[in-house]
Amino acid sequence: MAQDASSFPHPLYDKYVLQPFFEDAKTYFYHPMLAANRAHVVMLRYCGIITKENAVSLIDALRQVETLGVDALTRGGGVEDLFFAMENKLIDSAGAAYGGNLQLARSRNDLGYALTRLALRPLLLEAMDDLILLRQSLLDFAAEHLQTLMPGYSHTQPAQPTTMAHYIAGALAGLGRDSARLRFAYETNNQSPLGAAALTGTAFPIDRHLSARLLGFDNIQLSTYDGIGASDNLTDVAGALSSLGVNLSRITRDLLFWATQESGAIRIHDSFLQISSIMPQKRNPVVLEHLRARISRMLAQAHGIVLQCHNIPFGDTQDIEDEIFPLLFGSLETAKEILQLYAAVIDTLEVNVDHLRERAAAGFTTVTELADTLVRECGLPFRQAHSVVAALVNYANEEKLAPDDLSLEMLNRVASERLGRELALSDEAFKRALDPQAFVDGRDLPGGAAPSATAEVLKQQRRRLADDQRWLETARTSLQAADRALQDELRQLQAL
Repeated sequence: MAQDASSFPHPLYDKYVLQPFFEDAKTYFYHPMLAANRAHVVMLRYCGIITKENAVSLIDALRQVETLGVDALTRGGGVEDLFFAMENKLIDSAGAAYGGNLQLARSRNDLGYALTRLALRPLLLEAMDDLILLRQSLLDFAAEHLQTLMPGYSHTQPAQPTTMAHYIAGALAGLGRDSARLRFAYETNNQSPLGAAALTGTAFPIDRHLSARLLGFDNIQLSTYDGIGASDNLTDVAGALSSLGVNLSRITRDLLFWATQESGAIRIHDSFLQISSIMPQKRNPVVLEHLRARISRMLAQAHGIVLQCHNIPFGDTQDIEDEIFPLLFGSLETAKEILQLYAAVIDTLEVNVDHLRERAAAGFTTVTELADTLVRECGLPFRQAHSVVAALVNYANEEKLAPDDLSLEMLNRVASERLGRELALSDEAFKRALDPQAFVDGRDLPGGAAPSATAEVLKQQRRRLADDQRWLETARTSLQAADRALQDELRQLQAL
C-alpha cells in the first residue's frame, strides 16, 4: 500500500535520509555546534551587530540547551535536522526577538562545513596519537632485534640476509610519512569557513578572524566560495588513510606468512589466537585476518570519500555534507581500531630468533657478496663474477647441496669451465663471503642492514617520533587554549 506522501517529509525520505542523519549529527555535531554558536554570539556582540542583552540571552539559552543534553533535541513538527532542533530550543528559551538573531551573518552552509572541520579535529588527533603509539611499539620491537638475522625477500623469494630491525625500520619509514600526511590533513581541516554564509559572505561587519580564533582554527578560508565548496580537506583525510592502509596491509601480509608453520618466523601471542572446532593442533592467528579485513574496510571508506567528492558541482551540495558522514567519520573510527589493535599485537609478538638465523642463508641468499668478492679480490668484471656464481648455484641445486656444502674447490671448478682458469681467492675469503652475519655487517652504509647502520636509522626515527609527539601536544594545547579563551569571553560578556 502506498505511503502518505502529501507533505514533507515523505515517509521514506524521513526513514532513510533525515532520521539517520539526525542521529549522526547528534553524535558528531552536538558539541561543535554549541561551541560554534557561542563563538558566533561573542563575535556578533563585539562587532556591534546584536545588543548585550541579546547576547546574554543567547548565552543563557545555550547553557540551558547543554544542560538538557543532546537527547532533548528531537525531530518532528517540521524540524528536519539538528540545526533547526537547536535553534527552536534557543528561540523557545530566549524568545523570538533574541533567539532568532543567532543566524545573523551566518548560513547553515558555512556553519555545517565548520562543524565538519570541528568534528574531524579530535578524530584526526586521536588517529595521530594512535599511529605514534604504534610507531613507538615498532621502534621498541626493532631495538630488540638489531642482531636478529633473517632472510629478506624480493618477488616473494629469499633474496639476501637482513635483520628484523632492518625490515621494521623500513616499515617505520612509511608509517612516519603517514603521520606527516595526517598532520597535513589536520592542518588543511583546521581552517575556518565561518563568514562565508550561504556562498558570498555577508554585508554585516563581522570579524571572521575572531570567530576562527575562538574556535581554535589556525586561520580562515579567505575565499568564501572555497569555504562552502572545498572538499580537499576531506580527500586529504582519505589520502592519509589510504596510504596508511596500504602500508599496514603489506606488513600484515608478511606477518601472516611469518606466522605460518612453514615459515616459523614469529609466534602470535595466545591472547590473539583462536582454535579450531575440530582440529586440536590449530593455532589460528585470526587477529591478523581481522586486521587485514579492517584495513580493507578503511581503504574502502577512504576511497568512497574520494569517489563521493568526485564529479560534483563546486559549491554547497549534500554529497559532501550529511551523505559523507558514514564514510568520513567511519574511516577514522576504523583507523583507531586498527592502530590500537596493531600496537597490542606488536607489543606481544615473539620472534623465533634461532630459526630465522638458520633461514638467513637458505636459498643461497649470500651469493651476491660472493660475486662482489670476486670483483674486489680477483679483479673480475661484475658480469663475469655473476655468471660464475650463478653457475655455482645451479650446480649446487642440481646436486641438492645446501649453502654450507659449497666449497672453494667447487667454485674453482666452475670458474675453470667458465673462464678457463681458477681464481686467486683464499678459503677464508670464500667462507666469509657466504657468511650471513658478515654479509649483514658489511652493509654499513647509511640505512644499510648492518646493526650499526640500522641503529642510526632507528635513532633518527625516534627523533621524528618525538617531533610528531610535540606537534600533537601543541595542537591539543592550542585547542584547549582556544576553548578557555571562548569561556573567558563569555564570562566577560555576561559581566559587562
